[in-house]
Amino acid sequence: MKNTALAQSKQARTAIFWIALAFSSFQLITAAFSPLSSQVVRTVHVGFVLWLIFLLYPPFGNSARWSGIGRALGWALGLTGFVFGLYHWQYEADLTQRAGELITTDWVVGVVTVVLVFEAARRAMGWGLPVVCGVFLLYGIFGQYLPGNLAHRGFGLDQIVGTLGFGTEGIYGTPTYVSSSYIFLFILFGAFLEQAGMIALFTDFAMGTVGHTRGGPAKVSVISSGLMGTINGSGVANVVTTGQFTIPLMKRFGYSPAFAGGVEATSSMGGQIMPPVMGAVAFIMAETINVPYVTIVKAALIPAILYFLTAFWMVHLEAGRKGLNGLAKNECPDPWAAVKLRWHLLLPLIGLVVLLFSGYTPLFSGTVGLALTVILIFGAAVMTGVGSTPLRALFWALLGLACAGFFKFGVGTFFVLVALLVALTYARRVGADARQLAVQAMVDGARHALPVAIACALVGVIIGMINLTGVAAELGGRIIAVGESSLFLALLLTMLICLVLGMGIPTIPNYIITSSLAAPVLLKLGVPLIVSHMFVFYFGIMADLTPPVALAAFAAAPIAGASGLAISFQAIRVAIAGFIVPFMAVYSPALMLQGDDLGATAYVVLKALVAVGMWGAGAIGFLLTPLNAAERVTAIVAASFLVVALPMTDEIGFAAVAAFVAWHVWRSRSA
Repeated sequence: MKNTALAQSKQARTAIFWIALAFSSFQLITAAFSPLSSQVVRTVHVGFVLWLIFLLYPPFGNSARWSGIGRALGWALGLTGFVFGLYHWQYEADLTQRAGELITTDWVVGVVTVVLVFEAARRAMGWGLPVVCGVFLLYGIFGQYLPGNLAHRGFGLDQIVGTLGFGTEGIYGTPTYVSSSYIFLFILFGAFLEQAGMIALFTDFAMGTVGHTRGGPAKVSVISSGLMGTINGSGVANVVTTGQFTIPLMKRFGYSPAFAGGVEATSSMGGQIMPPVMGAVAFIMAETINVPYVTIVKAALIPAILYFLTAFWMVHLEAGRKGLNGLAKNECPDPWAAVKLRWHLLLPLIGLVVLLFSGYTPLFSGTVGLALTVILIFGAAVMTGVGSTPLRALFWALLGLACAGFFKFGVGTFFVLVALLVALTYARRVGADARQLAVQAMVDGARHALPVAIACALVGVIIGMINLTGVAAELGGRIIAVGESSLFLALLLTMLICLVLGMGIPTIPNYIITSSLAAPVLLKLGVPLIVSHMFVFYFGIMADLTPPVALAAFAAAPIAGASGLAISFQAIRVAIAGFIVPFMAVYSPALMLQGDDLGATAYVVLKALVAVGMWGAGAIGFLLTPLNAAERVTAIVAASFLVVALPMTDEIGFAAVAAFVAWHVWRSRSA
């Protein structure tokens, strides 16, 4: 029996491997050549996601007695979801012609797909998001029976099924479009770079530059996680990759387990706001507000730098408070030797940045960046001396043709020639390790994309019900009524909504919900469009750090050996800038490079640096020497004056900070 179960397990792993590889291949082909309509790509994308999730998380998965039945049921459910995705492909023209009029088969496909999306999301992510989306679905079905202004006019089940299961306003709406195009591609891009050794490059560079300074191990965590965020944009993924190294290192040098986990969770979540790749939300935001992706990157740049500078400052103060030194200089690697060894891994990232800032779309830029990564992996195998001189010459010739084809004929030709390069290594049996890395990256990319993709699909239920019932206008009116008397109260209410909704819900659905409900309200209250969306985006990230359900903190818990709740409280201290900067950006949009006044931007950046510096000192209880309770309160109050944009508050804040720092320096020297 054990041998049979083991064989079945191996068979299941093999099947998952090939399905994930097919999923990534499908996404690459559609990205490079666009052979299918956007609607078909979305439905097949969701079909693959359902198939893989039900194989990875089958029913009765924890029961040895029912595991066989569970696997069979998982196959049945997964294949059903995949085949129903193909249904949209096969009958695309018919579905378009009878849009809004469902036949019996449409009813079955629509209802079953919605149910499968709910169940797959529950299996992959827990109950939080399905419950919230279920409430919106029930509101769409029964909302006409509610009292007062929340009641809607009522809708038939055919309208609800048509909205959710077909068209572009339900589970195949904008989030799924972004997931099936931009997000998957960039997750795959990050997986390739990780397989190629980017984690080692970032870690060695961070260790070599700051590992020997005061509190060096924690600073390594901040820098390496920030750099990792530039290629994968996933907070929880960063925690479980870089955290395996940085958290034990921080503990070994004297940081408490909870603080070590909080530093890693905070730094990793910051990857979602770190240009150029950022997180999946940035791509959804660009589509939602219809602005170029590079506009989002520019708006996020200064706040992201402030976020990581603050985390760096907080661990520096904590190290000073506890008297923690760094690693011995001879234990730290040479950062420039690490760059010299793996400098070529930076080329795809540089190419991506250049293309994004040259006006190319994220889809185009990500596709080219991914192709460059593949070239580097296989090219390194060819150039290590395994191949003959003619083989190397052929490699360089094909690489030149690929680049020429890119500029002359576009990305499709580029990918064909890249495929020839890969085929070349196979034909001559060159670079077995490179082949393994590339294939594993394809599989890892598909698996890493599953939680994001299923969240994007399920959150379409919320968007569909909001658009169908118009409930956002009613809720927005109530917040506007509050904001007319106090913008700060409206911002505070919006922040609380983001944090409450973030209890167990990832950043993507959190942003989509709050941007649908609250961001338009902030816009009507005079907050610039991109600032209003960035405001809810930032607090969606903070929700993954705040108790009681802090996903990033609980991901760090088993590595740190501390409770997720304790890590969460420490993460809030370290991430204090994440709570300050969004409010400052609302009152001073120049912080997000809105407008052309560089003087205003420089001034508000100075204010932000001083504010988070003092607030951090008050939160940690240390500056040059330990601070008592009164001094901590004084530092926080002085910093608060710089956040509130009222007449004379800046002058009062700067004066209070200057007086406090001067007194603290005098006291420190006389002690």
